[in-house]
Parts: sequence; C-alpha cells; structure tokens
Amino acid sequence: MASSLTKDSARPGTPGPEKTFFGHPRGLATLFMTEMWERFSYYGMRALLPLYLVAPGGLHLSAGAATAIYAVYLSLVYLLTLPGGWFADRVLGPRKTVAVAGLVIMLGHLCLALPAAASFYVGLGLVAIGSGLLKANISTMVGHLYDGPEDPRRDGGFTVFYIGINLGAFVAPLVIGTVGENVNWHLGFALAALGMALGLVQFLLGGRHLNPKSSEVPTPLSPAEKAATLRKGLIWLAVAVVFYALVGGTGHFTLNWALIPLTLLGLIVPILVITRILRDKDLDAGERSKVSAYIWFFVAAAVFWMIYDQGGSTLSLFASEKADNTVFGWEFPVSWYQSVNPVLIMALAPVFAWLWLWLNRRGKEPSTIVKFASGLMLVGASFFLFLAPLSIAEGGHKAAAMWLVAIYFVQTVGELTLSPVGLSVTTKMAPAKYASQMMGVWFLAVTAGDSVTALLSNPAVGGINLDRAGFVALEAALAVVAGFAVYMFRKKVKGLMGDVR
Repeated sequence: MASSLTKDSARPGTPGPEKTFFGHPRGLATLFMTEMWERFSYYGMRALLPLYLVAPGGLHLSAGAATAIYAVYLSLVYLLTLPGGWFADRVLGPRKTVAVAGLVIMLGHLCLALPAAASFYVGLGLVAIGSGLLKANISTMVGHLYDGPEDPRRDGGFTVFYIGINLGAFVAPLVIGTVGENVNWHLGFALAALGMALGLVQFLLGGRHLNPKSSEVPTPLSPAEKAATLRKGLIWLAVAVVFYALVGGTGHFTLNWALIPLTLLGLIVPILVITRILRDKDLDAGERSKVSAYIWFFVAAAVFWMIYDQGGSTLSLFASEKADNTVFGWEFPVSWYQSVNPVLIMALAPVFAWLWLWLNRRGKEPSTIVKFASGLMLVGASFFLFLAPLSIAEGGHKAAAMWLVAIYFVQTVGELTLSPVGLSVTTKMAPAKYASQMMGVWFLAVTAGDSVTALLSNPAVGGINLDRAGFVALEAALAVVAGFAVYMFRKKVKGLMGDVR
C-alpha cells in the first residue's frame, strides 16, 4: 500500500507537504488495512462456520442446530456493538478499544483452531465480543480524520474504507474457505487468526497517523461510576457462574442452556432500547414522532436481515448437500459462494450511487420509504427464486450453481436498496440526545432478525427445517407483504417523519 501514498501540499487545510492516501489523510491507510484484515478474518471464519458445524470431521451437528448457532453468533456480534461503543466512550477511547478488540478477535480465532468443542465455543464468544468492540469504533476513527461533517473529502474517505471492508470479505472465503474445506478445518481458522494478527500489527504501527482525538475518552466514568459499574458487572457475573454451575453440576447442561438465553436476549434488548428512547421525557413531540416512524424501518430491516443472513447458513448448507458446485466441470469449495455478495457490492454500489443522483436531478428519486419497501420485496423475491433449486433437489437432481448466484445477486440488489438508506435515515431521525446510540439501534435490527432465525431453527424450540419449500415460500411471502405494507402506509410514516425525507 506504500505506493498509493502520494505527496500533497496544495490541499486546503493541509499543514505543509505530507503524504496522503489517495488524497485522504494518511491515517485512512491504517484504518483501511486494519478493517480489511479484520473483515478477512471475520468473513473467512463465517464462511466455514456452518459447514464445519455439520461436517463429520467437524462437530457433526444437525442442520437446524448449525443454523441456530450461526444465527446466534451473528446476532451477538451486532448486539455487542452497543456495549462496544459505550466502552470506548466511557472507559478506553476508540483507539485503545480497537487495539484490545483486535487482540480478543485473534485469540478467538486461535481457540477455533484448536480441535476441541469446548475451545471452539469459547472462540466463537471471543470473536463476537471483539467484533462488537471493533465494529462500533473503527468507523468513528475514520470520521476523526476529517475536519467535521463539512470536509469535502469525508464521504470519499468512507467510500475508500468501504472498499477495504468488501475487499477483505471477497478474498477471505477464497483463501480461508479453500484451506478449511480442502486441507483442514482448524488450519482455516488459524488463517483467520493470522489475518487478524496482520491487521492488529498494521494498526499498532500506523497508529501515529491517527487523529489524537481517537485516543480521547469522550465521557469518562467518574470514580463513583467506575465502582458502581464494576460492582454491577461482578454481581451479574456471579449470578451467571452460580446458575450454570448448578445446571452443569446436576448434569442438565446442554448447548441450548447457552443458546436460548442469548437468542431471547437478542429479541428483548432491541425492544427495551427502543421503548426506553420512545418514553424518554426529554424528547420533544417532533423527536418522539420520528422515533415512532423509525420503528417501521426497524421492523422492516429485521425482516430483511432475517432472510438475508440465511445466505450464509440455509443457502450454504443447501449448496453443500444439494447443489452442483461446478463451473465448466471444475468443482469449487462451497464457501466460495460467500464471495459473491462482496464482489457484487463493489461492482454495483457505484452504479446505485450514480442512479440515485441521476434520478434526484430529475426529481424522480424514490423516497426512503419506497426504497425500503423495494429492498423487502427484493429479498422476498430472492427466496421465491430459491424455490426453483429446492424443487430441482427434491426431484433427485443437483441444482446448478447459477441458481444460487442468482439468489445472492437479487439479495445484494435488495441490500443496496435498503442498507445504505437505513444508515442514512437512522442518522437523520435520531433525537439529538441519542445521536450516537441510534446507530447501535440500527445494528439491533440485525440482532432481532437473526434471533428469530435462531429460535425457528433450534431443534429444542421451533425445530423448523428452513430449507423446506413451504417455509421458504412463507418467509418470501412475509417479506413481500411487509414491503407492501410499508408502501401502503407510506403517507402515515411520512407524516411521522416530520421534516426528514
């Protein structure tokens, strides 16, 4: 990446000649590389996870149990962004928090690389904790590199950073997936640890190029608050230890004693957080109205992510058993399907950015509500499309790989219609008091959606085979109906949104 650093002394506001990264502050190179390697480790492990859980050489679980574990893991990653942001704001600051996060993620992947079920689940927990800490703070540090929201380079900087995310996500399944599936599962997980180690080294060596603001603790805990927080934390930890010691000591412990409470947490926390914001007496009528409107977007997003995230579990497990994973007679690893979405994102995101601007100039750009409705209908359409390969497989044949690629394509178009718009509308509709926390609320939509998947697929709760035609059609219909409902009530939602468009 050194070749991409160029001299730039003419840019306004630049204090003398200094190296830049594609015209951006040099610290962006550090954060770009850190995020790229972290995403490499995250998406590589994620591509292997459901396959390893069901493999005879892995944990050899049922498809339902594997889907439940996968969904709980994803829900935890996004749930933990809330305490991850709080920890940086009140205790360590973003820079130190990201360094700690990188170390925790690396240790988690190393635990996954050990051939023992107990260390595997510990590793999953560590990766989820580390990802929550990092995800909440590294984007904040990108923002710190610029002179406030009005800096003309700011949007471009986040675009470059976004490329790093998808570059890591694209390469990871091709490398980690191939090694994990064809050589050794645990060696694949070890490669994920190596990726995070490279990202952590990059971050520590390039930290001097970051804005000093990233090292600050914005609202540090007072000594009294520290003592109270520590006391509460130790009490809850003691309760958990005693409870699970009793369950384990009496011989009743199974994996579901951990999975089901975490799943319920993923459903309860979003409800509690939104309710608390909505009932805050400090909000004026306009802010409360916007939060009420936001609930529509939140529920719509939860339905979207419930279906979308099955691309890494339900679709992946279907591909491993019932798809013809070949191109021109050459067989490729199942995990490679997980590279389809990031490469499509990199190809189509600029097209969508141009399209919205082109339509806007002509006064024809769809409203936020219409974009959301379209995203829901598209993700529903992707599962209606899934019915075709399911039908082929039920007839005793292997479904062609292009069926799955087509499903991922439709889902990606839906993602580009809904996800960036969701991030934007979250920042616009957030009450001033909750300006930072509302981004965590947006991530909780993913938590809620994945928690529903976990409950439905868990053999001890729903026990539903999510790759059965009847249920796939039901999910598809739910998304389309939800999209239609959002569209039909667009005037009501628009009224609640006030001046936000």
